Amino acid sequence: MFLAQHGVPSLVVERLRGGSPLPRAAHFHLRTIELFRAAGIESEVKAQSEREFLPEGAIISMDTLAGRKLADIIPGLNVGVDDALSPCRRLFISQRGLEPILRGRAKEVGAEVVEGSEVVGFVQDQDDVTVTIADVDTGDRREVRTQYLVAAEGAHSTVREQLGIAFEGRGVFSNSMTIYFTADLAPQLLGKPLSVIYISNETMGGFFRVDKDCQAGFLVVNTIGDPATSPDVADAAKDTTEPRLIELVRAASGVPDLAVRVDGVARWRASSDVAARYSGGRVFLVGDAAHVMPPNGGFGGNTGIHDAYDLAWKLAWAVRGLAGPRLLATYDAERRPIGKLTVEQAYTRYVTRTATYLGATDYEPLVADLEIELGWVYGDPGRVHADPRATRGKPGTRAPHVWFEEGGARRSTLDLFGTSFVVLTSTGGQPWLDAAERRGLEHHEIGVEGFGDAYGLTPRGAALVRPDGFVAWRSPSAADDPHARLGDALAIALGG
Repeated sequence: MFLAQHGVPSLVVERLRGGSPLPRAAHFHLRTIELFRAAGIESEVKAQSEREFLPEGAIISMDTLAGRKLADIIPGLNVGVDDALSPCRRLFISQRGLEPILRGRAKEVGAEVVEGSEVVGFVQDQDDVTVTIADVDTGDRREVRTQYLVAAEGAHSTVREQLGIAFEGRGVFSNSMTIYFTADLAPQLLGKPLSVIYISNETMGGFFRVDKDCQAGFLVVNTIGDPATSPDVADAAKDTTEPRLIELVRAASGVPDLAVRVDGVARWRASSDVAARYSGGRVFLVGDAAHVMPPNGGFGGNTGIHDAYDLAWKLAWAVRGLAGPRLLATYDAERRPIGKLTVEQAYTRYVTRTATYLGATDYEPLVADLEIELGWVYGDPGRVHADPRATRGKPGTRAPHVWFEEGGARRSTLDLFGTSFVVLTSTGGQPWLDAAERRGLEHHEIGVEGFGDAYGLTPRGAALVRPDGFVAWRSPSAADDPHARLGDALAIALGG
C-alpha cells in the first residue's frame, strides 16, 4: 500500500487465502493511525474499530473477570492524547478486520496480491533479485525477477535464514498460547469501558481481549499454575487439548460453568530479539522477520507497519533513480535502534505486568508510551527517543502536528506529508518558498499562531520534511542563499 502511494508497483506473496481467519493484533498506536491517515484509510479503519470494540477502554488487572480488580494500568486508551499532539487517536481493530482494508487500498492504488503462495528461495545479483514462488497447495513453482525483495513473513523468516542473519537478544522465556473462543461474557463485561484485562490467579496468568458484544474474543496465556510451586509455569502451551483450553478460559473468567467454544489456538514463544541487521544486499526485513517481542504494549504489529513506511519511501526513491545504496542503508541505521528500544520496552511490560514471579531486574526502565509511539529520534546515537511534545521540529524527529485552515477546511500539517519532500515556512519565509519552487519541491506557508514555536523556527526560518513525515533539516532563521542551503540539505537527506 505504501509503495503504491509512491507509484511503485509491487507483488505481494501471501500464504493465506482471504487473510487471517483469527482476530489477531488489535491495539494500533497513534503513529500507525497517522500513517493510515496518510494512506487515505483512517476513516474506514475507525469505522471498523467502532464496529468491533468499545472506544477508549481502560487496561486493568484482575484475578478473574468475575472477581476483583488488582490494579489500574492505563485508565483509558487515549489518556494524555489531545488535539495539540496528533489529529488521530489510538484504536482497537482486529487483524481480521484490518487486513481487507489494507488489501483493498493496496490493490486500488496499484499493488498486485498473490494469495496461497510463498517464497521458497531467491538469488540476487548486482541489479536484481530472482525470487522463486511456490503454490502452497500444488507446489507449482515460478520465478519472478524484481529489483528488491522485502521479507515480511514472520519470526521464522526463511528469507532471513537464507541471508544468514541471526536474531540477537534474550531468546525464549515463555512458551505461550492464544486461545480464540466464543463465550457469553456479557454479564461480566458488557458496557464496561475495558480494552485489555490482565488476569493473574493460581491457575494462569495472561490477558483477555473481548469483542464489543462480549460474545467472543481471545485469551493469551503466558503462565500456568502458581509461580511459587509450578515447575512448568512458563510452559503454558504444553497442553492444548480442547478440554484444557476450555478449563483455562473458565478459570480466567471466574465462571466455572461457562459455555465455551474453542475457535482456534495459536502456540507461540515469548521472546525479545532483534535481527543482527535489517538487510542483505537488495533484500530487506520488516516486521516480525526483523524483531520479535511479547505482545504487552501492542508494539509488534505497530513497529512492523512503521518499518514498512520508512522503507517504502526509500525504495521508491531508489527505484526512480533519485537515490542509491546510501539512502537504503539508512533503513537499518534508523529502524534497528528503534527495534531494539521497542523490544526492550515490550519485555519491561511483560515482566512487570505478566511475569512478576520472575523477580526480573534485568529490564530497562519504563519509557512512556508516547515516546515510543511518536518520539523516535533518528540519526542521534546517544538518544533513540524523546518526549514528542518537546522535540519542536528537531531534525531526525517526527514533524509536529499543527492545525491550520486551507480552503475553508481544517487540516493538519501531517496531511502535507507522504509522497514528497516538503518545505514549510511561516509568513516571513518567502525566500525559502522561492528556493523550493526553483528546486521543484513542494512548499507551504503555515501562517497560524504557534507554528514557528512547534517547529523551532523564527518567522523567517524553514524546515525540510521527508516523505515519511520526519524533519530532515531546518534553518531556524533566514539564510544568505536559501537555494543552495536547500540543495545541500536535500542531498544529505538522500544519502548524498
